[in-house]
Amino acid sequence: MTLDPRLTLARPDLAASGLEGLVAAARYAPTKARACRLAATAIRTAPAQEAEQADQLLFGEVFDVLEEAHGFAWGQARRDGYVGYVALEALGEPAAPTHRVRALRTYGFQAPSIKAPALGPFSLNALIAGVETQGRFVRDVGGAWFVQDHLAPVGLDFARDPAAVAERHLETPYLWGGRESLGLDCSGLVMQALLACGRTCPRDTDQQEQAFVQAADPQALRRGDLVFWRGHVAMMLDAHQIIHANAHHMAVAIEPLNTAIARIEAGGSGEPTGYRRP
Repeated sequence: MTLDPRLTLARPDLAASGLEGLVAAARYAPTKARACRLAATAIRTAPAQEAEQADQLLFGEVFDVLEEAHGFAWGQARRDGYVGYVALEALGEPAAPTHRVRALRTYGFQAPSIKAPALGPFSLNALIAGVETQGRFVRDVGGAWFVQDHLAPVGLDFARDPAAVAERHLETPYLWGGRESLGLDCSGLVMQALLACGRTCPRDTDQQEQAFVQAADPQALRRGDLVFWRGHVAMMLDAHQIIHANAHHMAVAIEPLNTAIARIEAGGSGEPTGYRRP
C-alpha cells in the first residue's frame, strides 16, 4: 500500500502511533492536539520560515503535533489532513468550537466594542470557541470579541451555493498554499467554498479530482461544477464562465472557460483532465 506523504504523518525516524504496522519507522509516538491561535498561519514543507507554504491553518483549527524542535511543530492538520511544519508561536491550547466565521473576513476586538483595538482579520471558516456573550459580541476563549452577525453556530446556517461563496473572493490575490480570505490558491478557493456550505473537501487539486467521483458532462456544465487541469481547478459559474484563483491573473478572476482552456494549453499544461460535480 502506498500512502500519500502529504497526508501521512511519518518519516523514517518517527511516525504517529496510529500508523504502526502500516509504515516503517524507527519510533512511533502519540500526537498532541494544538490549535492555531493566529488569524492564519503557514503549514510549511520544512522547519524554516523561508520554506514553501504548502497549506494554511485558520484560527481555531486543530494541528496534531508529533514533534517540536527548533521553533516548529511537525504534525498534521485535522481539518484537511495535511502534514507539515508550523511555527510554534502560532499554536496554543485547543478549545471546542462553538461558532465558525461566515463573513468573508471579520475582526476580533480586545473589548466588546467596535472602537476597541482590532485583531485579525479572521477569514471565512475560522473556528471560534465562544465562552461569553455580551450584547452583539461573542468572546472567544482566547479573549477576542467577535460580532455575532459574522458568525454561525457550528453545524448550522451553512451557505447553499459554493459558486456564490467563491464569487465573494473575487480579486483576492493569488497565494500559493493559501486558504485565507486575504490570499489563496485554486484548490484553496474550492475548499473554502465547499467548507462554507458544510461540505468536506481535500486540499490539493489531484485529491479533489479523485474525491469527487461524479462526472460532469463538458457539453452541459452547470453552476458549481469543477474543471480540472494538471495542477489546477476552476469552478463553473454557469455553462460558460469560470471563477478560479490563478497565477495568470495573480488573483481570483472570472473568465470564459474556453479562454482559460486555450491559454492553459498554450502554456504547456494541456487540456482539462476532468469535469466533476461535487
